[in-house]
Amino acid sequence: MLSKLTSPIGLSISLHTVLGIVLFFGNFTSHPPKPTPMQVNLNPIQAVVVDKSIIENHAKKLREEEARKKAAERKRLKAIEDKAAAAKRRKQKEEARIKKLENQRKQREKEKRIADEKARKAKQKAIALEKERKRKEAERKKKAEKAAAEAKKKREREAAEKKRKEAERKRKAKEAKERAQQEKMLAEQMAQEMAARQKARSHQMQTEISRYTALITQTIQRFLITDRSTMEGKSCKLTITLAPSGFVTNVQTGQGSAVVCNAAKNAVYKAGTLPVSKDPEVFRQMQKISLTVIPEF
Repeated sequence: MLSKLTSPIGLSISLHTVLGIVLFFGNFTSHPPKPTPMQVNLNPIQAVVVDKSIIENHAKKLREEEARKKAAERKRLKAIEDKAAAAKRRKQKEEARIKKLENQRKQREKEKRIADEKARKAKQKAIALEKERKRKEAERKKKAEKAAAEAKKKREREAAEKKRKEAERKRKAKEAKERAQQEKMLAEQMAQEMAARQKARSHQMQTEISRYTALITQTIQRFLITDRSTMEGKSCKLTITLAPSGFVTNVQTGQGSAVVCNAAKNAVYKAGTLPVSKDPEVFRQMQKISLTVIPEF
């Protein structure tokens, strides 16, 4: 583009230089030129008369043409300069646009690198998280399976223990029932035997008591001083306290004839010792014996 501009500009400068020389050396003033010595041509020539106004008009036209040419040249040069400036601006704008696009491209590449790096890290993190999740899930599943197995074993143990305890309870209940039945039967048997023994013992004791009561009564009758006139048909109730040896420790009279009571009491004291059983139980029953004395004639 610079080479294209150089030829017109050089041509214009050359033209302006030639025109300047012509104007410089040309005398277009209104003053008459100074006479210059001229060489006389001996040959006859035809004289040409030039009108001064014509010359001035021609010079004016030349100057106007020159001014027009200069203005046109200036306009052309300005247009060239404006075009060059516009081209420069377009170039600068294009360069700025290209630079902006390049910067945008670099920014996009940078952002893409950052995004790719973030995506890579996010992917790695997601992979790590997924791996950790799977590990935890596997661990949780393993623990759950272990807990389930332990719970199952525990339930089985508890069921077996419950079954064993139930069987033990039933066995013990059966044994207790059988034992209770046996104990009941034994108790009933023992009660029957005890009742029989007690009955036999009671009968024996009553027989013994009756026998010794009769012996004591006979002893009192031996020592009793009787009087038919005052005692016949009369009686006296005595309560006698005895020692284990049969020794009389106390005699109390109860209902009955005073005469018979006094005589019976004296008879007891005269006897001093009354017959008693060697059986302690029989003696306890007879230690304080009550009997009725009826005089015999």
